[in-house]
Amino acid sequence: MSTRSSGVTKRSLQSLLLKRFGMAVATYALVVLLIWVANWVGQYPGGSLFALYCTGLVIFSQLTFYSLFRSGINLRFRDPSLTEAQILVGLGLHTLLLAQLSDARGSLLMFYVIILMFGVFQLRPPVFVRCAAVAFFAFAGLNLWEAYQLRLAEPEQALLQSSALLIALIWLSLFASYVQALRQRMRQRRYALQAHQDTLRGMMRQLEDLVATDELTGLYNRRHFLRLALRELGALGHGRQHGLALIDLDHFKRINDVHGHAAGDRVLQTFAAVARACLRDGDVLARYGGEEFVLLLPNTDADQFTTCCERLREAFARAEPLGVQVHNLSLSAGMTLLSEGDDLDEALQRADQALYRAKRGGRNRCNAAWEGAGA
Repeated sequence: MSTRSSGVTKRSLQSLLLKRFGMAVATYALVVLLIWVANWVGQYPGGSLFALYCTGLVIFSQLTFYSLFRSGINLRFRDPSLTEAQILVGLGLHTLLLAQLSDARGSLLMFYVIILMFGVFQLRPPVFVRCAAVAFFAFAGLNLWEAYQLRLAEPEQALLQSSALLIALIWLSLFASYVQALRQRMRQRRYALQAHQDTLRGMMRQLEDLVATDELTGLYNRRHFLRLALRELGALGHGRQHGLALIDLDHFKRINDVHGHAAGDRVLQTFAAVARACLRDGDVLARYGGEEFVLLLPNTDADQFTTCCERLREAFARAEPLGVQVHNLSLSAGMTLLSEGDDLDEALQRADQALYRAKRGGRNRCNAAWEGAGA
C-alpha cells in the first residue's frame, strides 16, 4: 500500500473513532446533567462543591482522550479506539458518583450497562467480561465498604441491587459474545464472498480473452480488432495517422493441400510468433479470417509503416515452422493510412484493393494505397 493511500486510511479511521468518541462525550454530558439535577433536588450529599469536582474529572478525562485521538497517539495501541480504557474510566467515574448517593443509587445502576454497551461491538469477549467484572466488583465493593463502615442503611436493598446488576452484566456478556461471534461469521462470509468475486472476475477475464482472441494463433480475432480499431479511430487527433494493413499468406491453400491442415496451422502460428517479435507493444494484429491478418499501427507515417510491413515480410520469409517441411514462405500486404474523420470500412476497402494489386503483381510484396487516405 502506498504512503498516500495509507494516510487516507488513517484519516478515515481517525474520523470514525472521533465520531464514536463524540457519542461517549454526549453520554457523559447527560451524566453530568444528572449530577446537577441530583444536587438540585437534594439527593447529592456532597453538595455543589463535589458536583463541581465530578464535572471537572469528567472534563479532564475526556479532554485527555480527545488529545490522544487528535495527536494520533491512539494509533500506536493494539486497539486504536481505546475502548477498554474509556470504559474503565467511565466505570470508575460512575462508581465515584454512586458513592455520593444513597436512596437514588439504584436508579442510576443502568449507567453501568450503558457504559458497557460501548464495548459490545468492539471488545473481544474475554475483555468485555473483564470490564463487566470490574463494574460488578466496583459496585459490590462500594456496598461492602459502606457495610464495613456501618454506613449501609438498607443491606437487603443493596443485595438486591447487586444481584440485579450481576444478572444484567451476565446477560450483557453473553449478548456481547453472541454479537462478536456473529461479526466473525459475517467477516468470514465477506472474505469468502470476496474470494468468490475475485475468482469470478478471473473467470470473466479468461472468458473475455477467449472471446477476443483467435484460439489457434493467440492473436485478436476479427470482432475484437474492429472494436479496438473503431476506438482508436475515434480518439485519433488532428495531424496524427494510423497505419492499416491487410496481410495474406501466399499460397496457403497449396500448403494445406500438399502438407495437410496441421502444417497449415503451424504456418499460421509461425506467422503470429514472427509478427509479435517484429511489432511494438501498442501495435494491434488480428487474424481477420483464414490465412488473412489485419494490422493497425498507431502514430505512424507512410515511410515508417512501409518499413514495418517490409520488416515483417522479410522476417516471415526467413521463418522455419517447427516440425513442418515448408519452405519459401511469403506474404503479401495491402497498406493504407487512417486519419481523423476517416471511415474504417472505406480504409479496409483501400487496404484490400492494395492487397489485390500485390497479389496480381506476383505476391511476396507490400503494396500501398495512400491515395484517398485522410479526410
